[in-house]
Amino acid sequence: MRRKVTLLLCLLTVVASLNAQKTLTLEDCRNLAIENNKQLSVAWLNVNIASDQRQSARTKYLPRVDALAGYELMSKEISLLNKDQKAALSHLGTNAAAGASGSVSTVLAGMVQQGVISPEMAAQLGQQLGGMTSTIATMGDEMGNTIRQAFRTNNRSMAMGSVMVNQPIYMGGSITALNRIAEINEDMAANSYDLILQNTLYEIDAAYWLVVSLKQKLRLANSYYDLVKKLDEDVHKMIKQGVATHADGLNIDVRVNEAEMSIMKVDDNLTLSKMLLCQLCGIDMHQDITLADEDKEQLTYTITPLEEGDINITRPELRMIENSISLTKQASKIITATYYRPQIALTGGYMISNPNVYNGFEHKFAGVWNVGVLVRMPLWNWNEGRYKLHASQAATTIAEYEQSDLREKISLQVEQHRFKLKEAEKRLSLSKKHVASAEENLRCANLGFKEGVMSLTDVMAAQTAWQSAQTEIIDAEIEVQLSQVGLKKALGQLQ
Repeated sequence: MRRKVTLLLCLLTVVASLNAQKTLTLEDCRNLAIENNKQLSVAWLNVNIASDQRQSARTKYLPRVDALAGYELMSKEISLLNKDQKAALSHLGTNAAAGASGSVSTVLAGMVQQGVISPEMAAQLGQQLGGMTSTIATMGDEMGNTIRQAFRTNNRSMAMGSVMVNQPIYMGGSITALNRIAEINEDMAANSYDLILQNTLYEIDAAYWLVVSLKQKLRLANSYYDLVKKLDEDVHKMIKQGVATHADGLNIDVRVNEAEMSIMKVDDNLTLSKMLLCQLCGIDMHQDITLADEDKEQLTYTITPLEEGDINITRPELRMIENSISLTKQASKIITATYYRPQIALTGGYMISNPNVYNGFEHKFAGVWNVGVLVRMPLWNWNEGRYKLHASQAATTIAEYEQSDLREKISLQVEQHRFKLKEAEKRLSLSKKHVASAEENLRCANLGFKEGVMSLTDVMAAQTAWQSAQTEIIDAEIEVQLSQVGLKKALGQLQ
């Protein structure tokens, strides 16, 4: 991962020097392709997204603080007293005075009958007590209304606010599993980036060496054209001297035309291949570029010793399927935590309201602290958890089967590339011998033709053999390069 970051930081330097740089090396093409590849850019953004999600999952361990505020207007207020109780309190003094007045009149009448007091004195006492009863009735009514008002909630207009804190204590292991899933997703995004990177490097290497191969073949086609053109001039001179026939001239003319057509075809293919390389590098397809290896007389190649290690560690595909297995296992843990384990959380907060119930529905803001513990324990869910757990475990088994199958295919792929590389090395070694033989054969044919001991057909056959040998060695050198790249990609070591 550090190498990727360093590589991306170096891209600006490559782009800045591109205008003044006439020759592009393989490393330059790789850097340009990495910078301008849209799939790589998307993969890198996915890595950043996965990193942010992992950081987000870490916050699940921390307490949550929420604030809530609201206002509510209701058509009616809550009443603690019914209508009869309100009416009784409103006429508390009057009802008490009426009862007291009746009792006093009865007592006075009894006292008059018994001769304790005279009727005149009873009337006088009745008048005095009547004034006192009226005063008591007024005071009682006022007291009753005061009590009635004291029982009013007056909560038609209510304002509320609260701050709550929730701290998970034990969630059955679900938070740990979620964090592990976030880490696996980040690792999977990085492995996906590595996979796209290796595919991009393989494509750019193949395009680069294709251009080099075609440039070598173009130079070979020009050399072959020079040979047949020189032979054509010699044959036409011999025709004038009468030592060659017009049929010989026609034969060599056809060979010259074929050489010109070969040059044109190779040149067209070279132009298209350069356009493909420019497209992969993210530069203008019509820009004239020169590659560092295309003008070399002979390609230099080195067989890079490859480290023998665990393919599971180096191949992004295997690492990604390992990530998939881990994800399914963590999903099983979340299902277990949701359906079979208790969940415990600590809560606390502060709540205020107006009117408040802490001082007789007073119209002032007042609040209260609270602390509590919440416990949730699943009891019965009609085996929903068991079905989901079985499905998740089956997904794990499927991923393991796919991993085994992929490992076998990759092992076969590695052996195929090893065999292909050895075959390319043998072919290159034989091609060098063929080139030496073809050059000597061509030299002898030209010499024999000048001395008249060999025919024109022999010379053209020697030229064709020389061209074939040169083409074979170019193909063999390119095949060695691409075989090495293919083996590195199969081993997951292409970088």
